[in-house]
Amino acid sequence: MSKAIVITGGSRGIGAATALLAGGRGWAVAFNYARNESAAAETAAAVEAAGGKALAVKGDVASEADVIALFDQAVDAFGPIDGVVNNAGIIAPAMAFADMGLDRFRTMIDTNVLGAFLVAREATRRMATSRGGRGGSIVNLSSAAAKLGAPGEFVDYAGTKGSVGPLTIGLAKELGRDGVRVNAVMPGLIDTDIHADGGSPDRARRMGVNTPLGRAGTAEEVAQAIVWLLSDDASYVSGDIVEVTGGR
Repeated sequence: MSKAIVITGGSRGIGAATALLAGGRGWAVAFNYARNESAAAETAAAVEAAGGKALAVKGDVASEADVIALFDQAVDAFGPIDGVVNNAGIIAPAMAFADMGLDRFRTMIDTNVLGAFLVAREATRRMATSRGGRGGSIVNLSSAAAKLGAPGEFVDYAGTKGSVGPLTIGLAKELGRDGVRVNAVMPGLIDTDIHADGGSPDRARRMGVNTPLGRAGTAEEVAQAIVWLLSDDASYVSGDIVEVTGGR
């Protein structure tokens, strides 16, 4: 069955891979992007070439108005929303926690925590059957950093991603009778360009050799887990956190 889904942070990495895989299923995909308009256009074109429909919307998940606008435009273009991938997130250059400044903390929390909450709230308002929706699936993106802590590099990022687990579990219990399944995916060392944002573009490849599988993962491998959770094949899966970490 064709679905209409919303993805945050869909112009690159895991978000773009998820959009492309969804497009291959014939789904309609609305996604937002923060700055990279050319990458967003490439993702939209790839989704449509794969057989889906695409809508790219510029916006910041830390802005309530932008989040609402994303959902409004998605509904206007594709009708009722069936799934939401709460993916947008940021990382900052690696450093010791004691050297991190207040501005960095605020920016990290605004995007990774407040942004995730705003997206989950708007998804709930649009999909819960008690609010006029037709149910669906929310997939939140966590990180293996949330359980490993990322010491000496990204403790702030790990802390923000630690909020995803309770959000997922609580919403799964709250929304189950409203026809909405809520799960999370926890990627490990995935070879995407987010590592360049952290100052080490080759980090995933370099550290991936130490995982039980002996390599870094790919954005496409994470996307497979996300799309499965969005699909009807996962109809009795809710409140779960699926690790895609190569056994790390």
